Amino acid sequence: MKKVVVVFLMTVAPLLGFSQSIFDKYEDMDNVGSVVINKGLINLVSSIDIDDGDQEAKDFLDVARGLDGIKVFITEDKGVSKDMYKTMGKYVKSSSLEELMRVKDKDANVKFYIKNGKDDDHVYELLMFVQGINDSHMNIDGRKFESILVSLTGDIDLNKVSALTKKMNLPDELNKVGNK
Repeated sequence: MKKVVVVFLMTVAPLLGFSQSIFDKYEDMDNVGSVVINKGLINLVSSIDIDDGDQEAKDFLDVARGLDGIKVFITEDKGVSKDMYKTMGKYVKSSSLEELMRVKDKDANVKFYIKNGKDDDHVYELLMFVQGINDSHMNIDGRKFESILVSLTGDIDLNKVSALTKKMNLPDELNKVGNK
Protein backbone atom coordinates (compact mmCIF):
# COMPACT_ATOMS: atom_id res chain seq x y z
CA MET A 1 0.00 0.00 0.00
CA LYS A 2 2.86 2.41 0.83
CA LYS A 3 4.36 1.80 -2.60
CA VAL A 4 1.07 2.67 -4.27
CA VAL A 5 0.86 5.95 -2.29
CA VAL A 6 4.46 6.86 -3.14
CA VAL A 7 3.95 6.12 -6.85
CA PHE A 8 0.70 8.12 -6.83
CA LEU A 9 2.37 11.13 -5.15
CA MET A 10 5.26 11.01 -7.60
CA THR A 11 2.78 10.99 -10.45
CA VAL A 12 0.61 13.89 -9.31
CA ALA A 13 3.34 16.08 -7.77
CA PRO A 14 4.27 17.68 -11.11
CA LEU A 15 0.62 18.47 -11.74
CA LEU A 16 0.43 20.26 -8.41
CA GLY A 17 3.27 22.61 -9.25
CA PHE A 18 6.04 20.84 -7.38
CA SER A 19 7.91 19.86 -10.49
CA GLN A 20 11.43 21.04 -10.95
CA SER A 21 12.46 23.31 -13.75
CA ILE A 22 15.19 22.36 -16.19
CA PHE A 23 16.96 25.53 -14.99
CA ASP A 24 17.04 24.56 -11.30
CA LYS A 25 20.48 23.00 -11.79
CA TYR A 26 21.91 26.53 -11.91
CA GLU A 27 20.77 27.31 -8.36
CA ASP A 28 23.52 25.16 -6.84
CA MET A 29 26.38 26.36 -9.03
CA ASP A 30 28.96 28.60 -7.35
CA ASN A 31 29.48 30.70 -10.48
CA VAL A 32 25.76 31.46 -10.95
CA GLY A 33 23.76 34.02 -9.04
CA SER A 34 20.11 33.14 -8.66
CA VAL A 35 16.89 34.62 -7.39
CA VAL A 36 13.87 32.35 -7.12
CA ILE A 37 10.59 33.85 -5.97
CA ASN A 38 7.77 31.42 -5.32
CA LYS A 39 4.01 31.90 -5.17
CA GLY A 40 3.99 32.41 -1.37
CA LEU A 41 6.13 35.54 -1.51
CA ILE A 42 4.30 36.77 -4.59
CA ASN A 43 0.98 36.40 -2.73
CA LEU A 44 2.43 38.27 0.25
CA VAL A 45 3.65 41.17 -1.90
CA SER A 46 0.45 41.32 -3.94
CA SER A 47 -1.65 41.61 -0.76
CA ILE A 48 -0.12 45.00 0.09
CA ASP A 49 -2.60 47.88 0.19
CA ILE A 50 -1.77 50.69 -2.20
CA ASP A 51 -2.98 54.22 -2.77
CA ASP A 52 -5.95 54.29 -5.15
CA GLY A 53 -4.31 57.03 -7.21
CA ASP A 54 -1.14 55.07 -7.98
CA GLN A 55 -1.97 53.33 -11.28
CA GLU A 56 1.62 52.12 -11.79
CA ALA A 57 1.56 50.30 -8.45
CA LYS A 58 -1.87 48.83 -9.28
CA ASP A 59 -0.57 47.54 -12.63
CA PHE A 60 2.46 46.05 -10.91
CA LEU A 61 0.28 44.27 -8.35
CA ASP A 62 -2.04 43.00 -11.08
CA VAL A 63 0.93 41.46 -12.87
CA ALA A 64 2.27 40.06 -9.58
CA ARG A 65 -1.07 38.47 -8.64
CA GLY A 66 -1.03 36.46 -11.83
CA LEU A 67 2.48 35.11 -11.32
CA ASP A 68 3.23 31.63 -9.99
CA GLY A 69 6.98 32.09 -9.92
CA ILE A 70 9.98 34.12 -10.98
CA LYS A 71 13.43 32.67 -11.61
CA VAL A 72 16.50 34.71 -12.47
CA PHE A 73 19.92 33.19 -13.15
CA ILE A 74 22.98 35.29 -13.92
CA THR A 75 26.55 34.26 -14.64
CA GLU A 76 29.86 35.75 -15.62
CA ASP A 77 31.29 32.33 -16.54
CA LYS A 78 31.51 31.76 -20.32
CA GLY A 79 31.22 27.97 -19.96
CA VAL A 80 28.07 28.23 -17.87
CA SER A 81 26.74 30.82 -20.30
CA LYS A 82 27.12 28.34 -23.16
CA ASP A 83 25.41 25.65 -21.09
CA MET A 84 22.54 28.04 -20.28
CA TYR A 85 22.14 28.74 -23.98
CA LYS A 86 21.99 25.01 -24.84
CA THR A 87 19.62 24.27 -21.95
CA MET A 88 17.40 27.18 -22.91
CA GLY A 89 17.27 25.90 -26.50
CA LYS A 90 16.24 22.42 -25.37
CA TYR A 91 13.63 23.88 -23.05
CA VAL A 92 12.17 26.11 -25.75
CA LYS A 93 11.72 23.10 -28.04
CA SER A 94 10.39 20.68 -25.42
CA SER A 95 7.98 23.21 -23.92
CA SER A 96 6.69 24.46 -27.28
CA LEU A 97 7.61 28.04 -26.51
CA GLU A 98 7.22 30.52 -29.34
CA GLU A 99 9.87 33.11 -30.08
CA LEU A 100 8.29 36.46 -29.44
CA MET A 101 11.22 38.62 -30.48
CA ARG A 102 14.98 38.92 -30.51
CA VAL A 103 17.16 41.97 -30.28
CA LYS A 104 20.81 42.01 -31.30
CA ASP A 105 23.06 44.99 -31.05
CA LYS A 106 26.64 45.73 -30.09
CA ASP A 107 25.87 45.38 -26.38
CA ALA A 108 23.92 42.11 -26.17
CA ASN A 109 21.69 39.50 -27.74
CA VAL A 110 18.25 39.30 -26.15
CA LYS A 111 15.64 36.65 -26.91
CA PHE A 112 12.08 36.55 -25.64
CA TYR A 113 9.94 33.43 -25.74
CA ILE A 114 6.36 32.85 -24.65
CA LYS A 115 4.04 30.00 -23.93
CA ASN A 116 0.54 31.00 -24.95
CA GLY A 117 -2.08 31.56 -22.30
CA LYS A 118 -5.85 31.81 -22.19
CA ASP A 119 -6.04 34.41 -25.00
CA ASP A 120 -3.84 36.58 -27.21
CA ASP A 121 -3.15 39.08 -24.42
CA HIS A 122 -2.05 36.49 -21.85
CA VAL A 123 0.84 34.06 -21.70
CA TYR A 124 1.60 31.25 -19.28
CA GLU A 125 5.34 31.78 -19.43
CA LEU A 126 7.63 34.60 -20.47
CA LEU A 127 11.25 33.52 -20.90
CA MET A 128 14.03 36.01 -21.53
CA PHE A 129 17.64 35.15 -22.27
CA VAL A 130 20.38 37.77 -22.56
CA GLN A 131 23.82 36.76 -23.80
CA GLY A 132 26.99 38.53 -24.88
CA ILE A 133 26.58 41.49 -22.59
CA ASN A 134 29.26 44.05 -23.47
CA ASP A 135 27.65 47.10 -21.90
CA SER A 136 29.46 48.79 -19.03
CA HIS A 137 26.07 49.19 -17.29
CA MET A 138 26.18 45.45 -16.52
CA ASN A 139 29.64 45.70 -14.98
CA ILE A 140 28.88 45.66 -11.26
CA ASP A 141 31.67 45.67 -8.66
CA GLY A 142 34.15 44.58 -11.32
CA ARG A 143 31.98 41.63 -12.41
CA LYS A 144 31.20 41.41 -16.11
CA PHE A 145 28.10 39.32 -16.68
CA GLU A 146 27.90 36.95 -19.65
CA SER A 147 24.29 35.77 -19.47
CA ILE A 148 21.01 36.42 -17.74
CA LEU A 149 18.08 34.00 -17.83
CA VAL A 150 14.67 35.12 -16.55
CA SER A 151 11.55 32.96 -16.38
CA LEU A 152 8.15 34.28 -15.33
CA THR A 153 5.32 31.76 -15.05
CA GLY A 154 1.64 32.19 -14.31
CA ASP A 155 -1.17 34.15 -15.93
CA ILE A 156 0.78 37.07 -17.42
CA ASP A 157 -1.12 39.95 -19.04
CA LEU A 158 1.17 41.27 -21.78
CA ASN A 159 -0.64 44.61 -21.90
CA LYS A 160 0.20 45.28 -18.24
CA VAL A 161 3.81 44.16 -18.72
CA SER A 162 4.14 46.55 -21.66
CA ALA A 163 2.61 49.42 -19.65
CA LEU A 164 5.05 48.78 -16.79
CA THR A 165 8.13 48.66 -19.02
CA LYS A 166 7.14 52.00 -20.55
CA LYS A 167 6.68 53.60 -17.12
CA MET A 168 9.98 52.21 -15.84
CA ASN A 169 11.94 53.72 -18.77
CA LEU A 170 13.31 50.34 -19.77
CA PRO A 171 14.83 49.85 -23.23
CA ASP A 172 12.37 50.41 -26.09
CA GLU A 173 12.72 46.77 -27.18
CA LEU A 174 11.01 45.64 -23.96
CA ASN A 175 8.02 47.83 -24.72
CA LYS A 176 7.34 45.62 -27.75
CA VAL A 177 6.68 42.59 -25.52
CA GLY A 178 3.04 43.57 -25.05
CA ASN A 179 2.62 44.12 -28.77
CA LYS A 180 2.92 40.50 -29.84
